[in-house]
Amino acid sequence: MRKLSPLAALLLAGCMSMEPAYIQPDAAVPASWPVGDAYLRQSEATLPAVTYQDIFRDARLQHLIELGLANNRDLMVAAANVSTAREQYHIQRADLFPHVGAASDVAVVPAPSGEKGPDAAYRVGATVSAFELDLFGRIRSLTKAELNRFLATEAGARSTRLTLVGDIANSWLAYGADASLLKIAEDTAASAKRSVVLTRARLEGGIAPRTDLRQAEQILHAAEATVARQRTALAQDVNLLQLLVGIPIDPALLPASIEQAAPTVNALPAGISSLVLLRRPDVMQAEYQLRAANAEIGAARAALYPNISLTGLLGLASSSLTGLLSNGLGWTASAAASMPIFDAGQSRANVRRTQAEREAAAASYQRSIQTAFREVGDALARQGTAAEELRAREAQEASAADNYRLAEARYRAGIDNFLASLDAQRTYYAAQQSLVLMRLDAASNRVDLYRALGGDSLYPPIGSRPVSAQ
Repeated sequence: MRKLSPLAALLLAGCMSMEPAYIQPDAAVPASWPVGDAYLRQSEATLPAVTYQDIFRDARLQHLIELGLANNRDLMVAAANVSTAREQYHIQRADLFPHVGAASDVAVVPAPSGEKGPDAAYRVGATVSAFELDLFGRIRSLTKAELNRFLATEAGARSTRLTLVGDIANSWLAYGADASLLKIAEDTAASAKRSVVLTRARLEGGIAPRTDLRQAEQILHAAEATVARQRTALAQDVNLLQLLVGIPIDPALLPASIEQAAPTVNALPAGISSLVLLRRPDVMQAEYQLRAANAEIGAARAALYPNISLTGLLGLASSSLTGLLSNGLGWTASAAASMPIFDAGQSRANVRRTQAEREAAAASYQRSIQTAFREVGDALARQGTAAEELRAREAQEASAADNYRLAEARYRAGIDNFLASLDAQRTYYAAQQSLVLMRLDAASNRVDLYRALGGDSLYPPIGSRPVSAQ
């Protein structure tokens, strides 16, 4: 059997890698969502591929989201970070290949006494700067680590985008809720004005005491203060939406009420395996960071072994300008090897450091999955009870409205005192507010579930073009 030459053996050794085999940690969560009276159970086996247009059905909200995806400054920062990470990967990957440059020089030697003109020698060629033979995979491991850091940064950018979509939807719904609360406050103020007029007339007619008038005025002033506060809230909602979207927004894109806005947010199927969380951008980011830490171990291990570098020049040499391209071809090369002999344990400590960082990354990865599982479980728990509470709030509001009408009629007829009418009015006002907030809560819960399950699975990568994984 023919033996390999020492050089061939070294070159074959270039396929070696000191990187440990990557083993994905357990998800560290149950295989299914929690169930019980507070949870919904559905028969879907897998989560369908959705886009935000499938969940947020109102064209105005869809347009705001599109504007935000194009103009939000946080998303621009995330895209720039992705570009930075991509180029850092390309910088590291370039070390896998020799760096070739061009070099030329000329030497002029004075002619001997009695001869005509000086003698000139020209040289032009390609130079190879110090090129490390990656015998133990150190550079490949560092390149793989940078690739995974790039992918982690891109996943982080998608997490930013997912958060942005949810924030725009929630802010749009909040505007609708505040618009509804403003309408309730205005209606209450108008009703209170009528009560003030009525009680003043009854006071002047000697039928009602002055306390009735003062109580009616309290309701009026409280409603007027609420109107002012709700107008402030609407202006602040617009300011927040403009910050999220990144540009001034058209008022026509805003909802008139929560009653109009809430039904346009669809529910996302949730009866699926908890392993769907592995597609969440923050979970993907944690896994890529774990893979990068795993590759760093290989680079640290490889640093314990010899480092061999090559330099060289291959070109044309001539003793005269006219013979530059007709004379001989020459080349020079050199090699250098280095190996740590004594570094006070620094290299081995570096290996142990990278191993500890990998353990921390693995724990962070599992923690991100556990956090995601908890967020989905919380959202499902609320979804399971939201419909029931909404029905109860609607019934409460209807009963309070009828009670207020009856109490006001009895007061006008002189059957009950004004305090009974006043109490009924306050109860009705509070029931209306609770119903608005419940509608907002139910719609926001659907947004939260959209985000908790990972949101849109069909987004293209942010701020990146395809990269080679070699």
